[in-house]
Amino acid sequence: MKSTKNTEKTTLHPKNLHRFGYNFELLTLNHPELGNFVFVNEHNIETIDFSNPNAVKALNNALLITNYDIQNWDIPANFLCPPIPGRADYIHYLADLLATTNNGVIPQGETVMGLDIGIGANCIYPILGNSIYGWSFVGTDIDENAIQNCKKIISHNPKLTEAISLQLQVNSRFIFKNIISPEDRFTFTICNPPFHSSSEEATKSSIRKVNNLAPNAPKTEKPVLNFGGHNAELWCEGGELGFIKQMIYESAKYPMQCLWFTTLVSKQSNLNTIYKTLNNVAAIHKTIEMAQGQKTSRIVAWTFMSDAQQKAWKF
Repeated sequence: MKSTKNTEKTTLHPKNLHRFGYNFELLTLNHPELGNFVFVNEHNIETIDFSNPNAVKALNNALLITNYDIQNWDIPANFLCPPIPGRADYIHYLADLLATTNNGVIPQGETVMGLDIGIGANCIYPILGNSIYGWSFVGTDIDENAIQNCKKIISHNPKLTEAISLQLQVNSRFIFKNIISPEDRFTFTICNPPFHSSSEEATKSSIRKVNNLAPNAPKTEKPVLNFGGHNAELWCEGGELGFIKQMIYESAKYPMQCLWFTTLVSKQSNLNTIYKTLNNVAAIHKTIEMAQGQKTSRIVAWTFMSDAQQKAWKF
């Protein structure tokens, strides 16, 4: 008989709905397709094969239906399929950050406006931010196909129609230019930047990841990525560090139009250079540590506003 015990994932944010693992009975009830991938492992616990992209997508669908009331979520082949617990953590830690300039209260509702840099085809940060806290979003991407798929997801979920708007970044050399106009005012930006500096580096990393997820399977040199991802999502010239430095220098041109600029930073070795770049543009910055299982990452957040200006911000 399978175990029904779920060990608390204490590394996740205290408000994260996924701290106690997955209730596969409920998830499968809400999304029957997931049942095709659920099995009982050697520890007598229900799970899925996280190296199987179809299993991961089915799990995401079930989580979005069950926990966030999102219907008909789908992504095209080869686009990034995000791990929802980790993405939800970013949203919760961002909410805590905003509370520091709002008398300790997390601001909620449509007047809190986020800018998602690189929304991808999955639309996940705006979905979670809106579902959990009622925030509004502008999502940008350099890939027209990604934007079109986000439009499809939004069309299937009327509650998102007024909450999420989309903009194609027509020039891949820029991040905020062509996106932030003089009248825009964003509460925060959010970003999961490309990790790698080349296609070859991304492929090698993916091989290691898939082989680690399925250690008993034959080793592969041509991985089928469980979380997917294509060029614009996985790598860019200069890699994660180059992308974030560009973001910082561009953000300095919009100092009073955004309360907090933020980005995920996967590689700890990049932090010193990131801090130096932030100091070069006279930004106030802080780092928020996160962990999901064995993986550690962090959010770097910065602002150009003084304490008084931050506290005067109208949510």
